[in-house]
Amino acid sequence: MGCTMLEDLQASISGEATEKFLEMLLHGMQLCFAMSSTYHKNIESFRGRYLFRTFEGGVNVSAMFSDGKMEVSETTPDEWEACVTFKDPPALRRFLFSKDQDIMDSLLANEVEVEGNLNYIYKFGFMAKELLQRLGMS
Repeated sequence: MGCTMLEDLQASISGEATEKFLEMLLHGMQLCFAMSSTYHKNIESFRGRYLFRTFEGGVNVSAMFSDGKMEVSETTPDEWEACVTFKDPPALRRFLFSKDQDIMDSLLANEVEVEGNLNYIYKFGFMAKELLQRLGMS
């Protein structure tokens, strides 16, 4: 097997693993919204659509909030308020596992491109960090 084929296989596996992890994080968030009334307050009157992806397309996950509910999908919404495009799956993992999940650090490192309203990004970061604190992971 040539070096290029191994690199392609590794990139594919890395992208799939990252996408599944992101989906699990979003589904965990969804479950916490359903089980905790205090956590659910974050989305009671919130409407927003997020798209998380990588430049090469290995990761493509969306989260939509409406009517106090959250929906997670592998499809790209027609419209979104915030789109976060990561350079590659490792950049997405570094952002998710960073201590303070500061999008500005990722922007400065040229690992992420953000389109749309940054307030939505900060709200999502707040909700993700609160979830990790509730799980004792932060």
